[in-house]
Amino acid sequence: SGIIYLISALGHLARSALFLTVSARDGGGLPSATNAAVTVNILQTTSAPAIFERSRYTFSVPEDAPEDSLIGTVKAREPPNSLEVVSYRISSGDPHGRLSIDPQFGIIRIKKQLDHETQSVMVLTVHRAEDCGSPPLTSLLMLTVIIEEQKMSHINDNSPSFTSLPLSYVMEDVEVGFLVHRIIAKDPDEGRNGQVTYHILSGNENKAFVLDKITGLLTTAQLLDREIQERYSLTVMALDDGSPALSATQVLTIIVLDVNDETPIFLKQLYETAVYENQNPGEFVIKVEAVDKDAGLNSLLQYEILPGSGYEKFKMNSDSGELVTTASLDRETQEVFSIKGSPSRSSTAQLYLTVLDENDHNPLFAKTQYQISVREDLEEGSAILDLFASDEDDGLNGEVTYSLVDDTFGAFAIDSVTGTIVTTKALDRETKSQYTFRAVASDSSTHLPRSTTVTLCGVTVSIQDVNDNVPKFEQSYYKASVWESQSPKTGIIQVFATDLDSGLNGETEYSILSGNENATFLIDSAQGILATNTVLDHENTSSYRERASSHCLVLLASDRGTPSLNSTATVLITVLDVNDNPPVFSSPEYHIHVKESIPLGSHVTEVSANDCDAGTNAEITYAMISGNDRGHFRLDGKTGSVDLMKTLDYEDTMKFTLIIQAT
Repeated sequence: SGIIYLISALGHLARSALFLTVSARDGGGLPSATNAAVTVNILQTTSAPAIFERSRYTFSVPEDAPEDSLIGTVKAREPPNSLEVVSYRISSGDPHGRLSIDPQFGIIRIKKQLDHETQSVMVLTVHRAEDCGSPPLTSLLMLTVIIEEQKMSHINDNSPSFTSLPLSYVMEDVEVGFLVHRIIAKDPDEGRNGQVTYHILSGNENKAFVLDKITGLLTTAQLLDREIQERYSLTVMALDDGSPALSATQVLTIIVLDVNDETPIFLKQLYETAVYENQNPGEFVIKVEAVDKDAGLNSLLQYEILPGSGYEKFKMNSDSGELVTTASLDRETQEVFSIKGSPSRSSTAQLYLTVLDENDHNPLFAKTQYQISVREDLEEGSAILDLFASDEDDGLNGEVTYSLVDDTFGAFAIDSVTGTIVTTKALDRETKSQYTFRAVASDSSTHLPRSTTVTLCGVTVSIQDVNDNVPKFEQSYYKASVWESQSPKTGIIQVFATDLDSGLNGETEYSILSGNENATFLIDSAQGILATNTVLDHENTSSYRERASSHCLVLLASDRGTPSLNSTATVLITVLDVNDNPPVFSSPEYHIHVKESIPLGSHVTEVSANDCDAGTNAEITYAMISGNDRGHFRLDGKTGSVDLMKTLDYEDTMKFTLIIQAT
C-alpha cells in the first residue's frame, strides 16, 4: 500500500527528523526499480496525547459479511485529568469508504460490501481527534482488516487479467529460440482457480512462435523475415484451472525490426512510355520506382542511367527516379529509345521510350502524275488504280485519307482509306475517251493537319476502246445507175459507213453480201467504191421492155475488231440503156391473102417490130419504103397497121410486095 507507520514509540530520540529511502520495484522478468526520499520530522511535545491501548489492531472479516456488520473496536486510554472527549476517524487506507468507525466508541463496521478478490487486506490509519492544546496532540494506530474468502472457496468467480504489455519488438535476424516476450496474467482466485496457463489462439498459423503455457515465455520457432511479414498479431489466452475454467484474451502485437538484408527491386522490369517529339529539353518522360523491402535508412534509394544508345539525351533525378530529356527529340530520326536504369545497388530495369509524333510532315504521293488506260467495258465498281501516299508522321498524324477534286463526270470515286480509285458507272469511250482529275492525300490529325494538294498527284485515265459499236452506213438504201456498155471497173457509187470505235475496232471493210452471183460488180473494201466488174448489157438484164434493167445488191460493212461487228445496206443499180439495138420485126416476111372484093378501108395486116433498147431507144415508127407506088395501101406509122386504100383487081395485080421499115 505504500503506507509508512511507526512500529515503536520514538521515545526521547535525539534527532529532530528521520530520512528514509523508499524503493518501488516491479515484478518483471528483468525487474526495474526506482527510489524516493522521505523526510519524517519529529515534533517535540509538552504533554502526552491519549494513547491507544495497542499500536496495531488486526481484525478478520468474511467477504460475504452483510453491511453494518461489526468488525471490531479500537480504544485509546485517556490521559489523567483530561477533560477532552475522545473522537475517532479513519484517516487513510479506505478510499472507497467500505468501512466506518464510531467517532465516540471506536466501533468499526462494514459500510459497503467487501470483495476478497478485489482487496484481501485493508491497512487503515485510525486517527484520534486532536486535543485543544498548543500545539494540539494527536494519536494514530494502524488497523489491518483481513478480508477472508467465502467458505465456498471452490467457486471460480474471477477471470485472469493480463498485466503484461500487448506490444513487443524483435529483430528479424534473431536465432530460433530467441525470447521475444513474457506474457503475464493474474487471477485473484485461490488454489487451482487462480492457477493460470497460457495459449495462442490465432495469428500463429505459420508456426513462427512457441509459447510456454506455464511460464508465459514466447520464443521464436523459426527464422523471421520482416520483408515477408513485419507484424504478427497473436491472440493469446490466459486460462485458469477452475471449474468451470475462466479465461481472458489479449492481442499481442509483435513488430519485426528491420535488418538491411534486401536488394532494391524495380516495380517493373520493363517500363514503357512515350513523349512528343520537338519538345524543349527538360520535358518530363517518366518516373521509375524501385522498392527495398528493408525499412528506414536501409530502404532509401538512388537512381542512375546506365550508358547506352541515346542515353545522353536523358537525365535521371537520382533521388526521385524522374527521367527528363536533355535534348529535343525527332521521331523520324529515332522513334524508340531503350534505356537501362539502376538504383545504387545491383537491380536494373529496362525503359522503352517511344517518341510520340508531332504533325510535322506532309503526306507525299509515290508519284506526282499517274497515267493509266482502262477498258471501256469495265463493270461498275471496278478498281482501276491504287494510289499511295506516305506520311512520316505516326498515328493519326500519319494516317492518310484520300479524296478527289475536279469533276470526274460521276465516273470515278476513291476509297478514302485505301486510296483505291474505282468506277462508279459504265464507261463509254465514244462518249468520253479521257478523264483528267486530281487527288488529295490528307493526314488525319486533329491538330494542325497537313495535306498533299492537287498539284502533287494528277490522274489521267484513258479509256481503251472495246468493239461495242457496229459500223453504220450513212443510208440503209442507195440508188445508182450506170450506162450499159461501160468498160469494167467503172465506178458507180461510193458508200460510206461510220464506226465510233477506234483502231481496228473502227476500221471498216466493205463487201458485197448478195445480189452479185455473176460477179457483175465489185467494191473497194477500204473506200466503199462500187464499180462494174464486166461490161453491162442492158438488154441482157431486162426481162421486160417496159421495165428498166436493174441490179439489187446487199452491201456489208464490217469492222476489224474481235469479234467483228457489221451492218448491211441495199443498193439498187439501174443499168441505163444505150441505143445499140435495131428494131427487129417479129417475122422477116409477112404473107397476106386478101380477096379482091374487100371493101376500101379494110384492115389488111399489122407488122410488129421489137427493140431491146429502152426508152426512146425502143420507141419504133414504121414507114413503107417501096411497093405502094399506086397507093393501094396505107401504113400506120405508130402501130404498123396496114389498111386498104384502093380497090383491088386480081386481074390487074394479083400480088403486092411492100417493103416496110421499122425505125
